[in-house]
Amino acid sequence: MTTRITPLYSNPILNGDWPDPDAVQVDGTYYLIASSFNRVPGLPVLRSRNLVDWEHAGHALAELPQGSHYSLVRHGSGVWAPALRYHDGRFWIFYPDPDHGIFVLSAEKAEGPWSAPHLLYAGRGLIDPCPLWDDDGKAYLVHGWAQSRIGVKNRLTVHRMSPDAGRLLDHGTHVINGGDLPGYTTLEGPKFYKRDGWYWIFAPAGGVATGWQSVFRSRSPFGPYEERRVLEQGRTDVNGPHQGAWVTTPEGQDWFLHFQDRGPYGRVVHLQPMGWGADGWPWMGESGDDGGPGVPVASHRYPVGTFPEDVAPPTSDSFTAPGLGTQWHWQANPCESWSFQGGGGQLVLRPQANDPVNLRELPNVLGQILPGTPSTFTTTLELDNVPVGTRAGVVVLGQKYAWLGIVRTGEGYVLGSGTGGEGPHEQPLGRRVALDGPRIELQIRTDGTPRSTFAWRARPGEPWEVQGWNFDVVEGKWIGAELGLFATSPLGSEESGSVIVGPVRVDIAPVRRAAAPHFAATSSS
Repeated sequence: MTTRITPLYSNPILNGDWPDPDAVQVDGTYYLIASSFNRVPGLPVLRSRNLVDWEHAGHALAELPQGSHYSLVRHGSGVWAPALRYHDGRFWIFYPDPDHGIFVLSAEKAEGPWSAPHLLYAGRGLIDPCPLWDDDGKAYLVHGWAQSRIGVKNRLTVHRMSPDAGRLLDHGTHVINGGDLPGYTTLEGPKFYKRDGWYWIFAPAGGVATGWQSVFRSRSPFGPYEERRVLEQGRTDVNGPHQGAWVTTPEGQDWFLHFQDRGPYGRVVHLQPMGWGADGWPWMGESGDDGGPGVPVASHRYPVGTFPEDVAPPTSDSFTAPGLGTQWHWQANPCESWSFQGGGGQLVLRPQANDPVNLRELPNVLGQILPGTPSTFTTTLELDNVPVGTRAGVVVLGQKYAWLGIVRTGEGYVLGSGTGGEGPHEQPLGRRVALDGPRIELQIRTDGTPRSTFAWRARPGEPWEVQGWNFDVVEGKWIGAELGLFATSPLGSEESGSVIVGPVRVDIAPVRRAAAPHFAATSSS
């Protein structure tokens, strides 16, 4: 008999922008996907062996299928809340594009390759789909509605669906109307399950940053449904805890993954213990006040039979692999001409003659999510034979942005900076400083406010020149802020030359984990 110490994990387990998570367990491995909106590649896929520590396994969507529509930056559009299921030996993803409809793709392995997206249901305002394959071979689909696109929200609709997910078999039945429920202003994000003869719809309500998690049950997929609130903020500081995935471990433990909206940091992911009460309803988190809905736990023991693993989604990039790392994404469907990475420790960005002045409208910004704790983003840029007016730099990008970098002028090279986002033009920040060459080292330092400070130096080993301005980081459209790289030339200029990017190093402040004295001992043979 040996005794092992079961450690505690701390929430959030994914302290960055992984919006609208859904997850499944297959043969003891867990897979999680998230919405990606206009970012490409889309539909990131994460993998874990313990539900707490996750690694990036790839993307399910190489580009958005609407082609030229997404050659432009479409903030807040693209891939909204998806669903992930494993059925008949395949992984299935159902995702909505609120401007085009509901799409389906599948794969034998979650790591891919994934099939091309199939348009299951064309139309505007169709969001948050989730399938259910029933015990008798029949299939169903539930989804919500986007008021911003069609003027309807706060209701859930169920359709009969062909078992191969190729088509819908009816026009749908509105099964739950939030307007009929006291206090419900926004009902969305449904996930469809079946347990003990009951059809269950797990759905958040009350708004992204202020709502709660509800569950609904019925003996028929078409209702009528009973309702219960099962998770809310309560006495905790975890606002709006909702929208996620019920997952069962091979040992039979139930867990609930959900997000919390942290504004500029995006929608971070928490893990809650879950179980079923004597009355047949689920509970989540820890007991709330006066026997009401559960509240989120700050820490908890790892799932039975699992222990910490030293894995995490990547941030730094040495550029030694023959292709972009999984942490990177563009702001629109990319062109091959935008970049080249041959694995030699450098990334080559090729400036496009498409400078819109406002960097929020630049499709070839290469970004990654802002870490949820203080961080430092460091890299080098070198201009090589680029047209006059070309600028390249590092950027903090949300609905407002700020950048620092290098600009090619007719006389040489200067330090450039700017901020924008609220109008078509940007404002310069600080003063232009003449540089003695085409190379610069840049840094973005982000604190816990979050506020970003920029710094630069011309040569390694020199003191950093910290800028005399701080930038209050703000969120993007339905997403958190991003850290990014860009290179662009003036409209009408000849496209030529390169911007050579050195390795990117992202240093993240460590997250305080639960203290060792609170670990629980378990025995195993």
